[in-house]
Amino acid sequence: MNKYIKCLALLLPLVAFSFVVETPYETAIKSWQQKRIENLKSEEGWLNLAGLFWLEEGENTIGGDKKNSIVFPANHSEPFIGKVILKKGQISFEAAPNAVVLQGNDPILETTLFPYNGNKPTVLKHKTLRWFIIQRGDKYAIRLRDLEGEYLLGFKGIETFPINEAWKVKTRFVPTEGKKLSITDITGRTYEQDSPGKLVFTLDGKEYSLAATGTKERLHFVFSDATSKHETYGAGRFLDAEAPDAEGNIYLDFNKAYNPPCAFTPYATCPLPVKENQLTVAIKAGEKYNGNH
Repeated sequence: MNKYIKCLALLLPLVAFSFVVETPYETAIKSWQQKRIENLKSEEGWLNLAGLFWLEEGENTIGGDKKNSIVFPANHSEPFIGKVILKKGQISFEAAPNAVVLQGNDPILETTLFPYNGNKPTVLKHKTLRWFIIQRGDKYAIRLRDLEGEYLLGFKGIETFPINEAWKVKTRFVPTEGKKLSITDITGRTYEQDSPGKLVFTLDGKEYSLAATGTKERLHFVFSDATSKHETYGAGRFLDAEAPDAEGNIYLDFNKAYNPPCAFTPYATCPLPVKENQLTVAIKAGEKYNGNH
């Protein structure tokens, strides 16, 4: 009899474990987290960034040889790929005679890189490398991707806080049309962005607010909190929200708080939280940061 009682005691934890059912909310958040990982690892994700090179007025030579103005990874590049030419805000590219450079699927000899033809930048390809032009204030840079780059190949996933629906917080949208936020990025550059509104909410009996950028239909937040520099990324995290409902309410889900690109690569230029968005409460939800990515 004692033998059967012992066997039953061993089985009970297994039986109890089998009844732990994932809630629809947990399933939805896990699906969001998986999509986030897939986006980071995609060709247009942040993990494959391999360089950020500020252009000088005139000719900027590019390639794997250290003699170039801009040096690309030598193991994935011909010694000399060509020239990126900046002339009073106009940027063009001329390929070297022996370098195969593609625009889409077509080899090119020369092309215009800036201003953009439409809303998206022109992306050029060479072996595993991809590059295009970004503008920051009155400065221009080449943003380089490497589809076999070290940060992509070394990525091991993202640690997160346990999913807790209590961190899906009801907030009140307060319009601030016409207001501009003075934002500083990690390079020290400061610029202004329109703020369509702010969200006001209560945590543990205390009122807080977050100022948004973006549009009223697609709100974006950069915030820090008491976990920053300890459990989460020191320069803050990002969060998005949809438009307010008819009563002016929005559910802000901190389980979807995510790390900025700068947590994954040194080649991004991330905004820092404005003073209003530097929360004193500990937001123990969303993505953590352990310094290993």
